[in-house]
Amino acid sequence: MSQDGFRTEEIDTSRPHPARIYDYLLGGKDNYEVDQQAGDQLASAAPEVRIGVQANRAFLQRAVRYVVSSGVRQILDVGTGLPTAPNVHETAHEVAPDVRVAYVDNDPIVKAHGDALLSRSGATSIVLADLRDPRAVIDHPDVRRVIDFDEPVALLLVAILHFITEAEKPDQAVAALRDALPAGSYLVLSHATGDFADRSEAQAVYNNATATLNLRTRAEVERFFDGFELVEPGLAQVPFWRPDTPPPARSGEIGFYGGVARKIG
Repeated sequence: MSQDGFRTEEIDTSRPHPARIYDYLLGGKDNYEVDQQAGDQLASAAPEVRIGVQANRAFLQRAVRYVVSSGVRQILDVGTGLPTAPNVHETAHEVAPDVRVAYVDNDPIVKAHGDALLSRSGATSIVLADLRDPRAVIDHPDVRRVIDFDEPVALLLVAILHFITEAEKPDQAVAALRDALPAGSYLVLSHATGDFADRSEAQAVYNNATATLNLRTRAEVERFFDGFELVEPGLAQVPFWRPDTPPPARSGEIGFYGGVARKIG
C-alpha cells in the first residue's frame, strides 16, 4: 500500500480514465488503448474536441500567468491530470521563480508520473486525493508543506468539475475549498458545456469510463464562483478569455467555459 492509502492493484487500466483521455487528445503518450478508443469516439461525437482541449490548456496557461502577475505565489491545482509541457509550475516560474505549486489528482498513475517529474526542492508536491473530499485535500500534509493558507492561493479547478455529478455535491466541494482560502486568493475554473451543440453522444462516451461527463449551462457554471468576483471578461468560452493570439478556427463551437475570479473577503 502506498503512503496515500492506495494499492497498486487499484489502478484501473481496463476502463478509460478522463486524465488519460485528455492526455491522448492533447497528443500525449501516457495513455492506453482503451483511452485512445474513447478519445476517438469523443472526437467523432464532438468534432471540435481536439481544438477544445488545446484551447482549454492555453486558457490554463494564460490564467496562471495572470494570477502570478497579480502577486500570487502559491497554486493549488486540483485535478491536475497527467503532466503536459509546459506544466503549471513551469508556466508560473516564467513569471516568478518563487511560486510554489501543490498538484492533486485521484489517479495513482498521475501521481506516479508527477513523482517522477517533480523535484524534491520543496517548491512542488503531488498528492493523491479527491475533489469530492475537499478536507482531505486541504489537510493533506504534502499540501500543507507547500501551501500556506494564511497567504493568497490560486485554486485551479480546470476541466475537473464536469466529472463530478450533482449527487456528489460539487458546489459544497468548491465552497469548502473557497472557505479555506484567504482574501486575495483566486479561483481559476473551466468546465465543459453543451450550450453550443448537442453533446449527448459525447457524454455517452464516458458512461464506461471511471467518471461520467456532466455538462452544465453557463448559469450552472457561474454558481461555482459564488464568494468570488470574476475578473474581466467574466465567464467566457476558453479561447476568448484574454487571448494573446488570434483564437483558432471554429472557436465559437468550443464547449468549454473558463473564468478567473478573486476572493474579496
